[in-house]
Amino acid sequence: SVPFTAMGGDQKVHGTEGVWCAGKWIDIEDCGDWQTCGGDCAKAPEGPRQEPEEWDVVVIGAGCVGSAIARELSRYNLKVALLESADDVTQGATKGNSGIVHAGYDDKPGSVRAEHCWKGNQMFAQLDRELKFGYWKNGSMVLAFTGEEERILDTLLLRGKDNGVTGLKILEREEILKMEPNVNPKVTKALYAPEAGTVAPYEFAIALAENAIDNGVFLKLYHKVVAVSKRGNEAGPDHLVVTAIDALSGTPKWVMICKWVAFFCMVMLGIIGFIFFKPAHVSEATPFFAFLVCAATQLKSAAPEVSFKTKFVINAAGNAADAVAQMVNDTSFAVRPRHGEYILLHKNQGHLVNATIFPCPDPHLGKGVLVQGTIWGNLILGPTARDVHDPDERLSTKDSVARHILSNCKKLVPGFDAKEVIHSFSGARAKTDRGDWIIEESVEADGFLHAAGIDSPGLAGSPSIALKIVDMLKERGLELEKNPNFNPNRRPIIVPKSGWKGLKVGAEGEPEKNVVCKCEKVTEAEVIDACHRSIPIDNTQGIRKRTRAGMGHCQGDPENLKPSCEQRVAAIIARERKIPIAKVGRRTWPASSILPARWMDDKQKAVYGKMAGS
Repeated sequence: SVPFTAMGGDQKVHGTEGVWCAGKWIDIEDCGDWQTCGGDCAKAPEGPRQEPEEWDVVVIGAGCVGSAIARELSRYNLKVALLESADDVTQGATKGNSGIVHAGYDDKPGSVRAEHCWKGNQMFAQLDRELKFGYWKNGSMVLAFTGEEERILDTLLLRGKDNGVTGLKILEREEILKMEPNVNPKVTKALYAPEAGTVAPYEFAIALAENAIDNGVFLKLYHKVVAVSKRGNEAGPDHLVVTAIDALSGTPKWVMICKWVAFFCMVMLGIIGFIFFKPAHVSEATPFFAFLVCAATQLKSAAPEVSFKTKFVINAAGNAADAVAQMVNDTSFAVRPRHGEYILLHKNQGHLVNATIFPCPDPHLGKGVLVQGTIWGNLILGPTARDVHDPDERLSTKDSVARHILSNCKKLVPGFDAKEVIHSFSGARAKTDRGDWIIEESVEADGFLHAAGIDSPGLAGSPSIALKIVDMLKERGLELEKNPNFNPNRRPIIVPKSGWKGLKVGAEGEPEKNVVCKCEKVTEAEVIDACHRSIPIDNTQGIRKRTRAGMGHCQGDPENLKPSCEQRVAAIIARERKIPIAKVGRRTWPASSILPARWMDDKQKAVYGKMAGS
């Protein structure tokens, strides 16, 4: 069933007059149980917890794969640590992708991808019932415009059936245009996959990680893994040791400088050069490194090392998975990141498509540049597929990348208005030289398991990958005793709204009424809620991903709201987390954007219109 007309007569936007849940729409008047888990939501741990001296499993990497594995492990009485080098979960490939829950017709039968994509796809409805991240089963179409492309559709159809995908169908032109009247009328046929869906990928991973922590997993942000010791070394025959740099406990740069200035004044020594600054108490072996505070913001810190003695290690480190593997002398694969840029359009363009619209896939570069509606009502265009190891790709300009996206998307959906661009972002898929996902135990280290090279359709496959990893751990002797307190249910952060009913900008002292982001109608109460969840937040980007504050059409433009939504959010974070506001990380520019300015003027938007030929 099509939940809204493609002409925009009844566009459904998550959080506005209702929500997307388990693939279907729930009207706002029926959202009571959705908001309260029927009175049985898992709760965040209260106060600090005592950490074990030894762990059962250490998961490296908190993207959708690592977080899914951690959550699956939380079903059992296990001591699990989830290590992440960044300032938040979902800071790698997971936050910079399309969020498509692929059906699985594109994967080569017999491959690891094919084993997990369709199975994972079928798990999303139940996951969303439990975790409330927002899942819309909108379907997908691969369009054909020539006889040769029609033959490719036939191949994809047979491949999908071999992979167990149900509901696949070849559509004729008349039926395509009836379902999707805004696609290119030159289309001749399409492969329709009704079981495909879409999520906000970062919200999916956040929900997984939150629920894992609520059920006993320990999350360690700012923990960059630097070494892994095999079994049989200093930890004995049954344990590995993971060593990480704890950047959160490091000494801030400005403190280090002040200490040195005071020291030199006292002893009247003159040493010139920032490179020599180092606290006196730090040994020669202490690393000096850069770590991410929020996107593209880097500070330096002298940080201590911490060790995790564990029975098993799961390498879900994304684009760093080969570097982690090499820590146990495993050189069986190399990650070759494939960069992908996206352009996001205003919500007034979201009505143009219902299903996710694909071109026929390229045999080398994958599924191609697509047009997709999001659960939040925007239209997303992209991604590119640029191999970072290809010298020619490094010569691409931002304008040439934008032109590539816009021109190719115009071939699919000619009617979108490129002048309605509001944002751009990019991500890197963790492709490897193996050509398939790597879900196996390392040949070099017992108890060291890979969940590596998980590129597209990795988000769709992640729940199935988690089950596979747990099965592998069980086969290798990990005792899996059920956690009697496991609660799969997570309370959502967003509160569905009906226009501006009960809301007001500047309603100080009334958090549930006080709007801090006009475009997305985010309230102070939602920001407060996000601040007190299981995952600590010390930057506005973390709130942005959880509540959408700053993700609207103005993108936090201070001219639209004074103080800006980002300033308001930063003040709430500082107050609720009891940290100086100067230490609250902010959104940076340009980060991964290809746009010429954070807030584009009409002239700059007109250039994008010309690029697209509109």
